[in-house]
Amino acid sequence: MTLLSLRERSSPNHAERGLPRIDMLVLHYTGMESAKAALDRLCDPAARVSAHYLVDEDGTVWRLVPEARRAFHAGISCWQGETDLNRVSIGIEIVNPGHEWGYRPFPRAQMEALVLLSREILRRHPIPPDRIVAHSDIAPDRKADPGELFDWAFLAAAGIGIWPPPATGGRGRGIGAVERAAALADLAAIGYCIDPHDPAVALTAFQRRFRPERWDGRLDGETAVRLAEVRAAYDAARQRRRTLR
Repeated sequence: MTLLSLRERSSPNHAERGLPRIDMLVLHYTGMESAKAALDRLCDPAARVSAHYLVDEDGTVWRLVPEARRAFHAGISCWQGETDLNRVSIGIEIVNPGHEWGYRPFPRAQMEALVLLSREILRRHPIPPDRIVAHSDIAPDRKADPGELFDWAFLAAAGIGIWPPPATGGRGRGIGAVERAAALADLAAIGYCIDPHDPAVALTAFQRRFRPERWDGRLDGETAVRLAEVRAAYDAARQRRRTLR
């Protein structure tokens, strides 16, 4: 694994957190044509957006906002019933053109740098694995990043976040009303804030992360199975945390 290459560029876009705790890590892609364009925007006072760090495709990491300060990266968001997530989170922008400009896989050097950076952040802050999230997890009606090509399994293998190995079964079959209710309960228990009138929005975000080969927002048998196993992994992680307190 490469050594972390850290550079400094100060963004003016930050504020007081208002809470002493930092217990969430939010991963984004930049969704712009180049790293330079993303850096310029994140440091533009007129844009009023920022993140604590940016990870370039070659593994270079830019520190933009002190971790003690609130960066402006999550926007209108919700996880486990909590809103205003900027005040409790650290945001990392990962350079990738995104779905608008030619979405592509994230290079190995970039992922390795992200692992090193995340480990350092986790050493400094008590961020549990169930609160390491995608931007799309917390704002599924607005965001799709870091998207279905992002390698969450690679991160989890390095001890960052949660990725239970997918089971087989349930592929393609329909589900009944009872199974549907249980699956949506699993989705909420994981942490997704669900619009009762349009659960497909949160389901799509879940699928992008945990079933990236198909993210159509449909609650089929395969998605129901995957929801159950992810919920079990999240419940186990939370139980371990309670036991250690």
